[in-house]
Amino acid sequence: MPSTLTWIDHDPAARERALRILSLFQEKESRDELGLGAIRDSFADALFPGTSTIQTRLRYMLFIPWVYCELEKRRVSPPTFAAKARQMEMALVDPLLTADDHGGVFGRVAGRALKRLPSSVYWNGLGVWGIRLIHCAQDEYHRHIDEVYRRRDASRGRWEKDGFPETETLTWHPRLPDTPRGFPDKIKNIRFDLEPDEASFLLDRILKSQEDSLYSHLALNCKPVECEFPWEHPEKNSFSQLQNDLLNYAEFFSTLMHGAAFLYNLMLAELTERKEIEDDHRENLSQWKVRLQNCRVIDLPLDELWNLTVGRGHTITRRTKDFVTNWYHRALTTQGNVADDDESRFLIRSREQRLKGTRSRFTNPRARDQWKGYAGVGQMSYRWRNVKTLLSDLYAGLNRADHAES
Repeated sequence: MPSTLTWIDHDPAARERALRILSLFQEKESRDELGLGAIRDSFADALFPGTSTIQTRLRYMLFIPWVYCELEKRRVSPPTFAAKARQMEMALVDPLLTADDHGGVFGRVAGRALKRLPSSVYWNGLGVWGIRLIHCAQDEYHRHIDEVYRRRDASRGRWEKDGFPETETLTWHPRLPDTPRGFPDKIKNIRFDLEPDEASFLLDRILKSQEDSLYSHLALNCKPVECEFPWEHPEKNSFSQLQNDLLNYAEFFSTLMHGAAFLYNLMLAELTERKEIEDDHRENLSQWKVRLQNCRVIDLPLDELWNLTVGRGHTITRRTKDFVTNWYHRALTTQGNVADDDESRFLIRSREQRLKGTRSRFTNPRARDQWKGYAGVGQMSYRWRNVKTLLSDLYAGLNRADHAES
């Protein structure tokens, strides 16, 4: 049995009110105050595999392999491999910032002090889409690059004879578009616009690696849209049964649990005697009650939620299931009137205290002092904002190809 390059993977009433909430909305859905992240991320991974909330532009899915292919070509050794990779990634910042379309540049604010490089943000997605063929954590790849070189050297004779490299020596997809000449150091006009062949390659990877996903369907069949949530997509009727099932339950869960976030913040506002914020969240809960009562999917059977989310690489504990189930029953029993419902309040308080222990904002004054009033109140959209940008980049590149052929 041939050996393979595999190592263990360890990793916004009034305008004033609206503006005030917006200024604090940076905590958005990435703040998981009530331990719902595993369910949220299971839906997101099923709908839009390979994406994350901090991915910005699609061409980074090529920038990163190009960086590493160049380093491998130069046979950079393990002691300097990570540093050289960082240097090449940082060399992208200034040229990208000079482009007309420079939204989403990593390092735009932090510059050379950037702590999380784009390679670490896109590493998982590159593997999920089958662009990265080496199955290991990023730092292991850096440390074991000599093993890559050694195996390639050992198979060079067979490679030259057969005309193509052996699969176990490949770290990146063999049809990866060619690295631009002089990349990245000598390229002054690097930009996020995908060339036609690059867009076609990425589309092919999405289709072949995740063919049943909503992401794949949108990439192949749809056009840019402006809607706040994926279940509002105008072409939803064209989605498959599985895709619609996932979307329906994603909407169900997002709508249902949004009220829990509002009640959590309302209770903290009361505890800290911040009347203005308390009024905000009472209004939020009033609006949520209307949305809950009008939600077209709220009567779906809860049990199917678990069938759609379990087994997708995220641990959903029994206590998390119990919390969601109990909240579901209180929300429906009260018809959304949870603001002053003792049982609903008990659920929120006990859940947060169980998760945070001595750091609970209900019992720890220092933890309360760090609360800004709107923790985790952004409604779950399952990375949709980021996905829309990635898809727009893809559509633009594919349209460029269509224009070139016409």
